[in-house]
Amino acid sequence: MMAAISRGSLMSLEEYAKQRKDFRARVMAHKHNRKVHLGEHVTLLFEDELTIRYQVQEMLRAERIFEEEGIVDELEAYNPLIPDGSNWKVTMLIEYPDESERKKALARLIDIEDKVWVQVKGQTKVFAIADEDLERETSEKTSSVHFLRFELTAAMKEALKHGQALGMGIDHPNYQVTVEKVSEAVRQSLINDLTL
Repeated sequence: MMAAISRGSLMSLEEYAKQRKDFRARVMAHKHNRKVHLGEHVTLLFEDELTIRYQVQEMLRAERIFEEEGIVDELEAYNPLIPDGSNWKVTMLIEYPDESERKKALARLIDIEDKVWVQVKGQTKVFAIADEDLERETSEKTSSVHFLRFELTAAMKEALKHGQALGMGIDHPNYQVTVEKVSEAVRQSLINDLTL
C-alpha cells in the first residue's frame, strides 16, 4: 500500500525551487510508463505517490502556499488520489486542441467517464468509478478532466503478477477504443501500485 504524503515529507518552497528542475525531469520520466492513450483524444494518467507529490509541490509553488493550514488543505485534496493497493487511480484527460471541436465533443461524450475500463486477460472488465470528489458534468456536456478509480479483485492482481496481459478501453456510443495489451513497461509500472 502506498503511504499518504505527509506534511513533513514535503520540500519547502525554497528547497523545491532549488530542486524543481531535477525533480520535474524525474517525474516526467516516471509518468512515461504510467500514461495510456485511448484513441486520439483520451489520455489516462495513472497516479501514484510520486505523481501526486509533484502535483502538491507544484500547487504549493504556484499558489505560494507556505502556511500550515493551506498545506494541510492541499494534502487533504490530493492524498485520496494515491492508490491504496487494491486499485488504480487515474486522471483522465479529454483532449481536443481546437476549442469549437472540443465543445462539440464534450457535448457528445456525456457519461464517457463511466464507460472507461481495464481488463486483466482472462478476467472480467472493470469499469471506472468516476468523479467521487464532485460532479464534473452537466446535462449539456462532460468535463475535459475526470478522476477515475478502478478496483481490482485478488484474482486480477494475482493474474497480473503471473504475467497476464492488461488491456484498456472505452465503450461509449460516440467513442469506442480498445487497447488489447498495454506495453510491458506500463503493465509493470501499474503492478507496482498493487499490494500482491
